Amino acid sequence: MDSSGATHKDSPHIPVMLEEVLTALAPAAGEVYVDGTLGAGGYTRAILASADCTVIGIDRDPEAHERAAAWKAEYGDRLRLIHDAFGNVGDAVEQQVDGFVLDLGVSSMQIDQAERGFSFRFEGPLDMRMDTTRGQSAADLVNTMDETDLANVIYTYGDERHSRRIAKAIVEARPLTTTGQLASVIRAVLPRGKKTEIDPATRTFQALRIAVNDELGELERALEGAEKILLEGGRLVIVTFHSLEDRIVKNFFKQRSGDVSSPSRHLPAAHAEERKPTFTLQSRKKIVASADEIKRNPRSRSAKLRAAVRTSAPVWAGGGE
Repeated sequence: MDSSGATHKDSPHIPVMLEEVLTALAPAAGEVYVDGTLGAGGYTRAILASADCTVIGIDRDPEAHERAAAWKAEYGDRLRLIHDAFGNVGDAVEQQVDGFVLDLGVSSMQIDQAERGFSFRFEGPLDMRMDTTRGQSAADLVNTMDETDLANVIYTYGDERHSRRIAKAIVEARPLTTTGQLASVIRAVLPRGKKTEIDPATRTFQALRIAVNDELGELERALEGAEKILLEGGRLVIVTFHSLEDRIVKNFFKQRSGDVSSPSRHLPAAHAEERKPTFTLQSRKKIVASADEIKRNPRSRSAKLRAAVRTSAPVWAGGGE
C-alpha cells in the first residue's frame, strides 16, 4: 500500500484510477453499490454523481464517518454509512447489491496526521490503527512480540531482507512509543544506500501497519463476502497497491472464474462440487494507472485494478448466518 503524497493540507486525497473504477463498476440508476473503503469519499461521491443510485459506504475509521455525515444533506437516503471493517461486508450489508469496490491504499489524510502514527515522516505516537478505538497498536506489537515473530512479520509483510537485524534492534531498544524512536532504531542498523533509495524504515512501517490492521485477512474475508452480497451481474472492482494484496485478488479471481490450476495459499481449497465458476473476469490482465495519472498523482504508480462480474446469484440468507 502506497504511503507517498503531499500533505492533505496542501493537496487533498485524490482517488486512484477513478475513471477506470467507474468504467468497471458501470453505475446505473436504481442500483446499489458498496464502497468498502469509504475514506475521503472519492469513489463514493463519484459513483453517486454518475447515476441516480445508492452507495453503502463502509469504513472502520471514525474520522471517515465524521466527514461523510456532512454529505447526507446532499445525498439523503442515497448514501448509507456502516461503521465496520470491510472484511465484515458479508454480514454488515443486509441486502444484495450490484457492485462492490475496494481501494486498498491507505488514505494520505490518515498518513499525514501525526497523531495516527502511520508515518515516520512525522513524530507521533506509534499507533497505526485504522480504528483507534479497537485492537492492538503498533507500539503494542513492537514492545511485546517475540523477536522471531517480529522478524517474521517484518519479512512477510514488508519484504524486508534485514528483518532479523531490525527485530533484534527493536527488542534491545524497548520500550518504543513514538514513530521517531522506531524509525531511528531501524535507520541505525540498516546500511546506508543511495540518496534515491527509499527510507530504510519504509518496509518495516508497512509491515507493522498490515499486521496491526490484519489487512490481508480483511481482504480475504471481503472477497468471500463479495461472493455473498453481489447479485448476478454484480461487479467486483479492487485496486491494490502491493504484491501481497494483488496476489490474493488474482488467485481468488482465478479460482472463482474456474481456473483452479493454481490454488491460492491464502484461501482455502475448494471442494470439487464447489468449483462451479462464480465470477467472470472483465480482463485477464491487471489494469494500471496511465502515465498522465501517475504524473498528476504519484500515489497511483503502484496501483493495480482487477475486476470481475458475478455469474450466478448466490443463495441469500439475509444479514448473515
